Amino acid sequence: MAKQENSLAHTKWLCKYHIVFTPKYRRKIIYNQYRESIGKILRQLCSYKGVELLEGHLMPDHVHMLVSIPPKTSVSSFMGYLKGKSALMIFDNHANLKYKFGNRHFWAEGYYVSTVGLNEATIRKYIQDQEKADIALDKLSVKEYEDPFTR
Repeated sequence: MAKQENSLAHTKWLCKYHIVFTPKYRRKIIYNQYRESIGKILRQLCSYKGVELLEGHLMPDHVHMLVSIPPKTSVSSFMGYLKGKSALMIFDNHANLKYKFGNRHFWAEGYYVSTVGLNEATIRKYIQDQEKADIALDKLSVKEYEDPFTR
C-alpha cells in the first residue's frame, strides 16, 4: 500500500487516527432508526473541518472511525467539535431524544484514540469486522439452561 501524503503550505503530513466514542450511559440507541441520520451528520461535520473519514462503523452502543486529521487541528479540538455539534444536530433532527438524554448531552465524556501508523489495513479490517465479531461473541455467550426437574 502506497503512502498517501497530504500537504499544507509548508508541510507534508500523514496523520491517521482510530477513534471510538459512545453515547451517554452507553445506551444502545445508535443502531436502529437513528443510524443513517447519525452517520450522515458525522460525515458532514468531518467534511466541514477538512477531516477525511477513511472508514467508519456505527455499532449499537459505540462509534468506530478511522480519520485523517490535518496537523493544524488537534485531535481533542476536533473531537470536542464533532461530539458537540453532532449532539446539537441529532437533537434538532430527533426532538424526542431530548427527553431521554436531557440537557442536550448525547455523547458520553471522553473517547479512545490511537495513531494508525503503518497498520491502516489492520485497523480498517477491525472496524469492518467489529459487528460480526460482536454477534459471534454474543452467540457463544448465550447459555441454554435446562430445567433439572423436567427429566
